Amino acid sequence: MVGLFLRSVLPEHHLSVESKDVLKLGIGLIATMCALVLGLLVSSAKGSFDRVNEELVQTAAKIILLDRVLSQYGPEAKEVRGLLRGNVASAIDVLFSEDASLRAKFDTPATVARGEDFQAKLRALSPQNDVQRSLKARALEISAEVILARWLLIAQSGSISTPLLVVLVVWLSVIFAGFGLFANRNATVIATLFVCALSVSAAIFMILELDSPLSGLIRVSSAPLRNALAHLGQ
Repeated sequence: MVGLFLRSVLPEHHLSVESKDVLKLGIGLIATMCALVLGLLVSSAKGSFDRVNEELVQTAAKIILLDRVLSQYGPEAKEVRGLLRGNVASAIDVLFSEDASLRAKFDTPATVARGEDFQAKLRALSPQNDVQRSLKARALEISAEVILARWLLIAQSGSISTPLLVVLVVWLSVIFAGFGLFANRNATVIATLFVCALSVSAAIFMILELDSPLSGLIRVSSAPLRNALAHLGQ
């Protein structure tokens, strides 16, 4: 709309053929840079989303494996298995809640203390033979990997650079203003520019959504963790 307005107020010699050629070259250069940055941001956000999804699947598998190791340890590990199930159920409720304030509890001292309490209970087990000692060591190893995955989920959120997004939006605004300089003001032109702007905005929205895989409209599935919860205690 700014471009269309400028077209109506600029002197005619500013819109000569030579001026339009220079404008087209400048807009083409900015459009090329926008395409590169937009592709980079989409690739980065998609990669971040896929990493979180893969880590959730692997964590779910490790949780099931940890429960099976504790099952083989014997009835002495029943309390620890119950604590594991409770922690997983709580993590699912927090991670995949629609309430943003509840999701924030995933990174609180109380949540950290719950995980440390589980490990303390695990270390408190008293093996009676070599088999139980081996199973306890394996269980501690797996539990450490699960806790590491939790911290990775926290550390990987919000990896897209805000200044880079701001620069991209400014470039796109310049491009669309340039489009308006070459067009007459009518309903068809305005509707076309609006649809184009909406499409590019949707791409930026998708980048922001993919960069926050645990919240928003596009989020990783809770199915792996829920399936793992269903297998715990069996």
